[in-house]
Order: sequence, then structure tokens, then C-alpha cells
Amino acid sequence: MVRIPLAARCTEAARPHKPHCPMMQVDVATERASPLGEAIAHAMTTRLLKFVAYPLVHFTPIEPRPWPATWAEGTYWVGVRILGLVPFGKQAIVISLPESADGFRLRDNGHGTLVKVWDHTIAISTADGRTRYRDTVTIDAGVLMWPVWLFAQAFYRQRQR
Repeated sequence: MVRIPLAARCTEAARPHKPHCPMMQVDVATERASPLGEAIAHAMTTRLLKFVAYPLVHFTPIEPRPWPATWAEGTYWVGVRILGLVPFGKQAIVISLPESADGFRLRDNGHGTLVKVWDHTIAISTADGRTRYRDTVTIDAGVLMWPVWLFAQAFYRQRQR
């Protein structure tokens, strides 16, 4: 019997009207000694996304072009290439800044050509003098679900190194 880790199970609560439950989740967190304000400032830069994605994923701004230096609420359309070579469709990065009682949240409620749902939340908080950085991503990639989910697992674990 194959056991699927809890983070890999379908997120049925996210989509109760679809019994086949096509979505999966990635949840990765780390703690660092960096100040909360510094971590938030880094998370707000578009440069950070380009840095952590390289060389696995290359994003080409479509609209707006070029990207701003820092994220603002709104929709950013990008072309996606895996390893800079393999086209992987067009993706909307949909930024919002939801309120957070315990720190900071940045949400990308993304969607695209091949990945229908890429709902990513960055949560940054402090406890015991340390800064906790957490990436939570809910994914719906249809028939590409398993390879996209495995890619996301590797991507977010590498991102938090």
C-alpha cells in the first residue's frame, strides 16, 4: 500500500463541489534569525522570485512589462519556461496582501494555461526572537498534477535553503 504524505492529499475542503478532488498542497516552513522587517522587505521584491526560481523556472514579464521592483496588489502576466528552455504556458501572478494578526501575508492566487490553480501564500511571523517563513501552495494542474506537485515540493524546499 502506498501512503501519500498528508501535504500531498487532496485538499477536499478547498473544493467540496468536486468529489474527485484534483488539488494538492505543499507546505514548507523554516525559522531564521533575521529580523521580521527584513524578511518582509525581501518577500515584497520581484527580484526575490527571479532569484529563487533560477535556474528551474524563468519568468518573462508580459503585462506589465517590465515588472515593478516591489509587488503591489494586482495581476502580473508572465511567460513560464522550465530550465529557461521548455515553454510551460502563460501564468497570472495575482498578488494580494491579506490582513494577518500574527505578522505578514502575501498571496499569489495564480492561474494559467497549464496550471489552473497556483494559490501561494507567504506567511512571515515571529516567535521567541526568530522569524518564521512559511510557503503554502494549493495546486490544480489536472493531468500534470503529480509532476507539478513534485516540482513544487522541490522548488519550495530549495527556495527556503
